[in-house]
Amino acid sequence: MRRAERSAQSASTNRVSLLGGVALGVLTISAFAAPAMAQSVPAEPASPRDTAQQSADRPADEATQANEGEADGLEEAVNDYIDGDSPPGSPRAIGFEADTLEYDSQGDTVIARGNVLLQEGDRSVRADEVRWDRPAGQIEARGDVRYVDGDGNQVYASQLELTDKFETGALEDLLLVLREGGRLAAERGQRTDDGRIALERAAYTGCPVVTDDGCPKQPSWKITAERVVYNPDTSRVRFENGYFSLFGQRLVPLPTLELRTDGGPSSGLLVPSIRISRSNGLEVSGSYYWRLADNRDLELGAHVFTEAPPMARATYRELSSKGAFQATGYATYSRRVNPFTQLRQGQQDFRGYLAANGRYLIDRNWQFTGSTRIASDRTFLRRYDISRDDRLRTMAELERIDADSYFVIAGFATQTLRLDQQQGQVPVALPLVDYRRRFDEPLLGGTVTLRGNSLAITRQDGQDTQRALASAQWNVRRVTGMGQVVELTGLLRGDVYHTDNTGLTSNLRYRGTEGWETRGIALAALDVSWPLAGELFGGTQVLVPRLQIVGTPPITNTTIPNEDSRAIDLEDVNLFSLNRFPGDDRFEDGARVTYGVDWELTKPDWRVSANIGQSYRLDDKQIIFPDGTGLSDKFSDIVGRTRVRYKDFVSLTYRFRLDKDNLAARRTEIDATIGSRKTYAEIGYLRLDRNIPLTNEDLGDREELRAAGRIAFADYWSVFGSAVVNMTNRDEDPRLNTSGFDPIRTRLGVAYQDDCIDLGITWRRDFVSQGDALRGNTIELTFRLLNLGLGG
Repeated sequence: MRRAERSAQSASTNRVSLLGGVALGVLTISAFAAPAMAQSVPAEPASPRDTAQQSADRPADEATQANEGEADGLEEAVNDYIDGDSPPGSPRAIGFEADTLEYDSQGDTVIARGNVLLQEGDRSVRADEVRWDRPAGQIEARGDVRYVDGDGNQVYASQLELTDKFETGALEDLLLVLREGGRLAAERGQRTDDGRIALERAAYTGCPVVTDDGCPKQPSWKITAERVVYNPDTSRVRFENGYFSLFGQRLVPLPTLELRTDGGPSSGLLVPSIRISRSNGLEVSGSYYWRLADNRDLELGAHVFTEAPPMARATYRELSSKGAFQATGYATYSRRVNPFTQLRQGQQDFRGYLAANGRYLIDRNWQFTGSTRIASDRTFLRRYDISRDDRLRTMAELERIDADSYFVIAGFATQTLRLDQQQGQVPVALPLVDYRRRFDEPLLGGTVTLRGNSLAITRQDGQDTQRALASAQWNVRRVTGMGQVVELTGLLRGDVYHTDNTGLTSNLRYRGTEGWETRGIALAALDVSWPLAGELFGGTQVLVPRLQIVGTPPITNTTIPNEDSRAIDLEDVNLFSLNRFPGDDRFEDGARVTYGVDWELTKPDWRVSANIGQSYRLDDKQIIFPDGTGLSDKFSDIVGRTRVRYKDFVSLTYRFRLDKDNLAARRTEIDATIGSRKTYAEIGYLRLDRNIPLTNEDLGDREELRAAGRIAFADYWSVFGSAVVNMTNRDEDPRLNTSGFDPIRTRLGVAYQDDCIDLGITWRRDFVSQGDALRGNTIELTFRLLNLGLGG
């Protein structure tokens, strides 16, 4: 029976219910009939024999006087407890329930037995028996005691002492269940004057101690200690003379340790990591986390190697109401590798890496964003397994964004880590200025957007380019009575270019003409699509045929340097673009018709979509698209994409490009995932067979296979693996001397993860050496305690 139901039937069971002092009025003098030294209201009526015996023990008038006086004392005692020290006119909201209630007049003690409940606000006590010593202001609870404090922490104990202000005192055989999920068990405990709970011979764990079925289980990890102090105000636990145990086995002695039970950050040592690699030997890394403030922290780390000098690491983070900033740096002294001779230098030099980024909100429209990544040399990141990127970018930009305009002034610089590329040929873009404005007032029923752009590109040992352009675009979109969507676009643009040192660019397609060049661009486009919806296979299908006509007068493109439009390739995402080049330096001219169809089927748990399309050029003249891009002839290649998704269990994407003449696959890209979050398989395959000339280094053909998977077993265990394989052969790239199946990197591991711990071991093999980042095996151990903040 629920407690509310029991309270409703208290009259029939002689139960005393005092809720917030309101029920005190039901206590009448006639309700108390008990011995002189103890007043009670039993759960069952007293027997006639007991009543007769009580009457024989003393005179009737004495018994009546004692009953009346002790009843008044009980009522006064309960009233005193409920009122407490509250100010006049604001009584404490105390709830009090029990099966029986006794009052000892000599000791001025109230005794409650049977399903006792004391409740004040969010705090409550449940027990089999509660004794309240009024003169001492102490409350003692015994038998299956459960105490809940104002923060939601729960204490289970065989015996518990409280003050009359509802503050805990001494505890016996206790279990403290923290609101955040942690558990503290101890033989004895005592609440100190400052509100802390001091425990003796205690154990702590952040893991569940029962299964989903309610059966007890051994926690994955626990910390035992001779003395434990818990501070509920800061959610911190301090251990003295303790041990860390994993799966029941003592592993690490802990003379002193402090942690946070709420999972929040706390200053202290972090769990170290261990790795073994061919380049560095055995690596042991550890760090100290320093919580500077609620919005700032600092992590200082060290890496010690058996085959290399030690390395230092630092990470700083800061968050404010205006933005955020973080920076990470590595520093060591070791021998570098010459990027051209591949030989290790004899002397040791400083080597390091800096990565930082941040954003600052100036006001509701203006913001500044910046980031930098700089390495001391080209092999440092791979040597110390920090990153496998082969280019590092530094950028800064100042932006203004509002409802109808966008402005940015930015700068970009790139550091190459490729051993076969000269840094002097890598461009620096500074400044880049771009402004766009959309006018809400319609012009001829359409929307007008203005744009201005300026860019300066410099190289230390290469071609320099400066450009400025301005454009105006008009666009109108209408829906006909039959449902066709018609869109008209008009564009006017003017460009000015200036180029120096064109002779330092080896590829003639990218050079342009030395000096000043100008260019004018005009475009008109009509785009018509017709969405058709209906039912199919118990779902809804949408079929959208689409036709686009674009016309542009002849443009002199070859005299303009090509800096940002080199990686041109026909795909389904740019088939209907007004300019299918990725940048501004090249613009597609002539007249063309593009046609295609989109289809989508949606039904419960399923979603299938596909598209296919092609374009036809009306003009035979074409000199700006390289061979193999799919756009070099009048008819383009056929491109498309298919996607299939079933719940969150199956996801398949297939992108293709077919040769217009023989339907040979020029691009095949597959990404597939099947399985759940715990057990799954992923595969990715890319093959570019476009017969692009080797002079176009930005568009090389290649073939690659990626695979990964994980299998979960035995509740918390899993095995996982992944591989990256280069399948490019000499037919696709004559410069290579490969077999067509060359693994780049493989990985295999075993992991254990439950609600509170994550540990694993991973073996990885790299098949490619780059400078002092040697090919070979790497073994890494990972260990994390979840939802736990450690401190020293």
